Amino acid sequence: MSFGKPEGYDGDARPRPLGRRGAPQAAAAAVCLVLGLGLISGAVTGSWLVGDSGAEGSPSTFAAAGSLWHSVPVDQLFPPTVQGQGAGPGGADRTWTRIAVAPDSGCDDAFDPLLRKALAPVGCERLLRATYTDATESYVTTVGLLFTTADAPGMTSLANRFRKERLDRRSDLMPLPYAAKDTPAAHFGPKQRAAWTVSVLTEAPVVVYAVSGWADGRTVDDPQPAGDAMQSGATTAPAQAGLGNEAQGLADRVERGLRKNVRPATEQPS
Repeated sequence: MSFGKPEGYDGDARPRPLGRRGAPQAAAAAVCLVLGLGLISGAVTGSWLVGDSGAEGSPSTFAAAGSLWHSVPVDQLFPPTVQGQGAGPGGADRTWTRIAVAPDSGCDDAFDPLLRKALAPVGCERLLRATYTDATESYVTTVGLLFTTADAPGMTSLANRFRKERLDRRSDLMPLPYAAKDTPAAHFGPKQRAAWTVSVLTEAPVVVYAVSGWADGRTVDDPQPAGDAMQSGATTAPAQAGLGNEAQGLADRVERGLRKNVRPATEQPS
């Protein structure tokens, strides 16, 4: 978008009097105009960057977010160490260490059949995954970023479906973990999934998810959505172990990092 020079400026962009308004007043008005335009143009992007999920991103922000998978280093999307201040049960702090990064790929064989079917309407541009462990190496958590081929209405439609049909709470729609040999996650397979979260963003063509389990490879008969496992008084094994906090806390922080990485792509030279 471009704007013409406001009335009251000569050919060299020098302020000139308008009626009874002196040069100082005209200059002050021009400054206010520039500041106002800057605030307006930055408002949408800013709200997305600070995590206001109720605000729809601008088309440029949406497109920039969709290109991050090939323009941002993996260490920025999945930092080697993630701090989770207040992310544990009872507000305890958490520190997660990355132990494996999957090669970026498509979505073939990356999801269970039902989840793959549920996500199919938004397509799959690229899938990035990394697995972390906590400071004690007792738990392992895989976090994923699915970059879709959908436009904003498509993402909103899928988000609405997940919310209305509560698809993010169905145990037959859990994401798959990413196991890596010679790491604490070596035995982190489908039967070891304990808690999970899936978030369909509407301001970006991205689905953020995480799934957690025990590092010792024990199987889980009663996996639980992270939100339920984090409820006060929850007594399931995943809840008592804090595995809901592991999945939700790590997913939240990776999502925040995604938002921050959009800034360089949307900033314009001054």
